[in-house]
Amino acid sequence: AFQKKGHRARVLSREEAEKLAKDQVLVSEFKQLKLEKEAQKNWDLFYKRNSTNFFKDRHWTTREFQELKACREFADQKLTILEAGCGVGNCLFPLLEEDLNIFVYACDFSPRAVEYVKKNALYSIERCKVFQCDLTKDDLLDNIPADSVDVVTLIFVLSAIHPDKMHLVLRNIYKVLKPGKCVLFRDYGLYDHAMLRFKSGSKLGENFYVRQDGTRSYFFTEDFLSQLFKAEGYEQVVNEYVQRETVNRKEDLCVPRVFLQSKFQKP
Repeated sequence: AFQKKGHRARVLSREEAEKLAKDQVLVSEFKQLKLEKEAQKNWDLFYKRNSTNFFKDRHWTTREFQELKACREFADQKLTILEAGCGVGNCLFPLLEEDLNIFVYACDFSPRAVEYVKKNALYSIERCKVFQCDLTKDDLLDNIPADSVDVVTLIFVLSAIHPDKMHLVLRNIYKVLKPGKCVLFRDYGLYDHAMLRFKSGSKLGENFYVRQDGTRSYFFTEDFLSQLFKAEGYEQVVNEYVQRETVNRKEDLCVPRVFLQSKFQKP
């Protein structure tokens, strides 16, 4: 696999462009409202089916986000991190193992995911606090002091939320982040392979789709994300596409992955 970063969006092949152009029929308004209403239930069922086995542990987090270490003002400074949308702890536990000088607040939409985190042998109330939270409406200040967090990670989380409600998540996070500190963002980018695999009848809106299990996914453009954060008072530090090409030599298949990797700061 190779990886490149930059501000240029992936260019579609003719076949890919034609497929996306044809797929204009949206899921009915009735079904869309039902999906929104049942979003938590669908994620809970996802974790019921997959337990803790679906996502791999993210040992790449500190490699991709040097800020998780570099934001220290002195070597043994204790950092406070918020992992917004922690799932079953695939990012949380590698971080706790790698860095003994951090305290992590972690929350997730799914009560079942939160229970899996609490049952993990590495979970310790001295080093982390996990709680269930709908980031679009539950106030983070109920669990975290204002202006107390050094770094917020928002990794493959915002894409699962309706675009009309994404600003509410950023507003919520803003309240607990220290001035001068950052949100580290990574999520699906426009024309990622996953976006091109959706069958007809899965489209909810522009760059927004529903999977067969009822969970949803949005695919970000650089401009959309930039405007979203800036409208809530953040300053942009880094915001760029990460393009990876995974080659399956056996089947001679080239799988284009596109992510958006960004850093936004609270002034």
